[in-house]
Amino acid sequence: MIERSEWSGVGALERVALYNRGAALLVGILSDSHDRHLLVRSAMHLFDEAGVEHVIHCGDIGGIGVLDELVGRNCTFVWGNTDFRDPQISAYLETTELKPPTHIPTRIVLGDRRFAVYHGHEPGFEQALYHLDVDYICHGHTHVARDERIGRRRVINPGALHRVHIRTVATLDTETDTLKFHEL
Repeated sequence: MIERSEWSGVGALERVALYNRGAALLVGILSDSHDRHLLVRSAMHLFDEAGVEHVIHCGDIGGIGVLDELVGRNCTFVWGNTDFRDPQISAYLETTELKPPTHIPTRIVLGDRRFAVYHGHEPGFEQALYHLDVDYICHGHTHVARDERIGRRRVINPGALHRVHIRTVATLDTETDTLKFHEL
């Protein structure tokens, strides 16, 4: 049974993940789409084919077109340094089940693993890599794929869909701790 105190600060979709604690999940991770919604659509197709159950977008979303591709999915996202608080985007989000981030980092539990999601430009991000009590820290911002262990934390950057020679996203199996990068 999940204690109600574990739900504080957690949205409805994340509550489902908490409730299903212990179940293995395949997580799709992407970042830095910069409004390249057709590339995000390709990533979602790849995730669907792989059996992804939850999508994490690590920021620099870029616009409503990308958010459209995330609608209808179990999804967590954060704002990046190029995502401006546009009233049109806020109004759009109110018409969907997508919940904008309210805390940095955005913390979620998927399966029995604890995640912190950043974009990577936030103050304190570098220090969090060494001190945050989570299993995974997902981020973007650098447009460079990363898979690194810092202490017991695994730091993952899926790469980017914009301003790169090779566009990549990642999938993570929370049961086996297997991370795979996928080219688009």
